Amino acid sequence: MAVTNEDLIGRDEVNDLEAILGVTNRDSGAVDHKVDSHFDTLFTWNYDQGSQPRLDRLYEKAKTSQWNGRTDLPWHIDVDQEAVVDANRALMGANGLDIDVTGTPFEKWTDKQWLELGCESQNWTLSQFLHGEQGALLCTARIVETVPWVDAKFYAATQVMDEARHVEVFGRYLNEKLSGHYPVNAHLGLLLDDIIADSRWDMTYLGMQIMVEGLALAAFGFIHETTTEPLLKQLLRYVMSDEARHVAFGVLSLQEFYAGLTEAELKERKEFAFEAAVRMRDRFLQQEVWERLGVPVKEAVAVVQRSPERQLFQRMLFSKIVPNCKKLGLLDHGDSWLRDRFTELGVIEFENLADTGEEFEAFQLA
Repeated sequence: MAVTNEDLIGRDEVNDLEAILGVTNRDSGAVDHKVDSHFDTLFTWNYDQGSQPRLDRLYEKAKTSQWNGRTDLPWHIDVDQEAVVDANRALMGANGLDIDVTGTPFEKWTDKQWLELGCESQNWTLSQFLHGEQGALLCTARIVETVPWVDAKFYAATQVMDEARHVEVFGRYLNEKLSGHYPVNAHLGLLLDDIIADSRWDMTYLGMQIMVEGLALAAFGFIHETTTEPLLKQLLRYVMSDEARHVAFGVLSLQEFYAGLTEAELKERKEFAFEAAVRMRDRFLQQEVWERLGVPVKEAVAVVQRSPERQLFQRMLFSKIVPNCKKLGLLDHGDSWLRDRFTELGVIEFENLADTGEEFEAFQLA
């Protein structure tokens, strides 16, 4: 992923809007993207199942919860994207932001421009979900190769199928029901690159199963509750049932392993979790949408960040990540470094919610 600044956003720059927006995707027109990675593929000759009963139960649940993206969703439904945008605007105020835009680049916008913004925002959001699902597909295939337990290999193989199905349905929804595509956001792309490039199997778990999938589960839940579009609502409900198992898989697999790590090793995982959290927060600024619409990006983002709906959405994205990090011992083990960072991000309030390892059953389809 080529970016305009060579290094990641530094610790002192996590809230520097100019630095955040300076991270942009330079290869957005490319069809392929290569990530160099070197890792050990592990065979295990121990085929005894049941040494991890909760993981085995998750595997059994996954086998009986497969669904067909082509036949189980109501693709016959005609999606009027502009009508969906209008319905969303009705819920959040006339301009869809529920804020006064006097004195901003949006002050003289017409209804047509607000409608175009809503459609482009939908196109952008679903595009990023699609790219993230392909990242999950590749990462889970990696886990099959690298995790040392046969129980985990078995479950990860079911997730590979899940992720292929997610890529399929998000791609089809974008192609058939919406009105455009966006390349991968630079912040999301950099995170996926880092997860794929790291040779350690537990970092693949932490980056994808805990951070990316945890955020996706929260985002899907938020949109599922607010969208008025029945096909998207059902699509997200199916995907959420899978994602909850995926995050639970990460929690159950890493909990015991992390209990045996040294302080130095845990510090590295905490720092990675924080960097991932910041990148995922920044991916939702939608800078590519503002660029496409010809709006000054920094001014637009500053205005949108004042929206109560946007602020709530950005906080809720961490409602699964924070309790799962606590379950893994990353919030307070040894020191409170990650707790302090999540406090600064304004998301520590979620620490006492149920972790996904315990609540995944609630997401399963009846």
